[in-house]
Amino acid sequence: MIIGIDLGTTNSLVAYFSDEGAKIIPNRFGSNLTPSVVSIDEDNNIYVGEVAKERLQLYPDFSAAVFKRDMGTNKKFKLGAQEFTAEELSSFVLKALKEDAQTFLGIEVTEAVISVPAHFNEMRRKATKRAGELAGLKVERIISEPTAAAIAYQLHERKDGVKSLIFDLGGGTFDISVLEFHDNILEVRAVAGDNYLGGEDFSDVLYKMFLHKHNLNEKEIEYKTTLYIREQVEKAKIKFSTNKEVSLSCNVDGKVLSSVISMDEFNLKCNDLFDKIRKPIKRSLSDAKINLKDIDSVILIGGATKLPIVYKFASKLFRCIPYTHINPDEAVAIGAAIQAAMKERHDDVREIILTDVCPFTLGTEVVRYTDKDSYEGGYFCPIIERNTVIPTSRTERIYTVYDDQTQIRINILQGESRLAKNNISIGEMLVEVPKAKAGNEPIDITYTYDINSLLEVEVRIVSTKQVTRQIIKNQDIEMDDEAISKRLEQLAYLKTPPREHELNKLLLTRAERLYEESIGDIRKHLEIELLKFDTALNSQDNTKIEKGRKRLEEVLARLEDI
Repeated sequence: MIIGIDLGTTNSLVAYFSDEGAKIIPNRFGSNLTPSVVSIDEDNNIYVGEVAKERLQLYPDFSAAVFKRDMGTNKKFKLGAQEFTAEELSSFVLKALKEDAQTFLGIEVTEAVISVPAHFNEMRRKATKRAGELAGLKVERIISEPTAAAIAYQLHERKDGVKSLIFDLGGGTFDISVLEFHDNILEVRAVAGDNYLGGEDFSDVLYKMFLHKHNLNEKEIEYKTTLYIREQVEKAKIKFSTNKEVSLSCNVDGKVLSSVISMDEFNLKCNDLFDKIRKPIKRSLSDAKINLKDIDSVILIGGATKLPIVYKFASKLFRCIPYTHINPDEAVAIGAAIQAAMKERHDDVREIILTDVCPFTLGTEVVRYTDKDSYEGGYFCPIIERNTVIPTSRTERIYTVYDDQTQIRINILQGESRLAKNNISIGEMLVEVPKAKAGNEPIDITYTYDINSLLEVEVRIVSTKQVTRQIIKNQDIEMDDEAISKRLEQLAYLKTPPREHELNKLLLTRAERLYEESIGDIRKHLEIELLKFDTALNSQDNTKIEKGRKRLEEVLARLEDI
């Protein structure tokens, strides 16, 4: 069976397709959402999800979150004495989802369709695929999140010519996709977005509002305290879904600070974020060559769209009532599961043709003729423009610049800047050319880009018909099968705690976090309850442990409601 995975910035989900349709698979704690958080302890035990999220408050130096924003980069996250890349941390999340799926389904799971933001570039997509491989999964397809959502909403069941806009505001990334259905083809017309814009940024606004109201300087506050404030801020933000004002109460250096913030205040402070949201929308519509009034339906996905101020903003901007009847947190995972069923040619799934687009312009570095009768290098020559429907193949002819030139360097670039240095170099080729006078030796460069994010570059010397081909691999971050196997061996020292012990670990970590946040009688009460639960665990009597766990859960639930 092929599973569908939504690998998110804040939370991740896994789903499967059955005779009853696509279903979300609950994790080991019975929740559909698994926090995209990883933590490590002194015994090299790796924790993912709820336990790691709790440990983030207690042991921030041994935990990591929001690492999806750095997928495909060489940034290292330090967890204690260990260092990991974003793709390695993501592999731990994917492995946990895989294990939950196997336990729920009762079968071994080895294949997956994984979603990514539509505007993820080549390096980010390849890093996501490698994360899946490190987790022991064969990644059948990397699917764009808005495309997955479109499948979940069955846009392919609508009449021809219908244009839809997918508004995807998740925890850490923002995507806009314009899609059109015609002749049994669900075509992505244009995508745009921002890798550094999401629900986390709305939380940050609320966080800064709280600091400002109490004249607090973040640099003067202990890091663990800032994490505690942010946790309370996140809870308050969620309450905006049902309340027009929220109260925030935080223990800062032994003093309880409280604030009441109205939705109108919050909305006003979020104006800069809404301005950032407008830019990708404008760009996607421009690239698709359509006007706002041409959009027939708007679909909201991503957890941040549950915020009333975001829903109101989208409704006002698009002058319609957006579709939200599928849980915005779950739409992408459901679509990924349906796509997985399509790959398996499931009888209950209508096969449709999906097209995607190239999210960034692909081109090469060239020289330009100046008005001083000379050449100046460092310019970008686009070959495949952004939002070109894929698969596609485009050719650009260039010429030698100097007399008796013997080599030409093809710098393969991705980006939108007219200057080569401002774009991302994803590969390089050095090709021999026959000697000739400057400008007399033409060279054809052909880029072929497919739906699996595979870029082939072909360089053809016109005079000799000599052809050089290369599948682009960025040597700084690319890992072949051997490299992946080697990294798996290097990570083998890490241990995943037994599933049955994680529930107890979560409860203990949660209680320890509350103990640190509390003072006075509440702290004394917690200490007594923790000692009781420790005694039950030490007895190794499952009946006593179960009874102790239920008691401690009830105590923590009461305290968290205070």
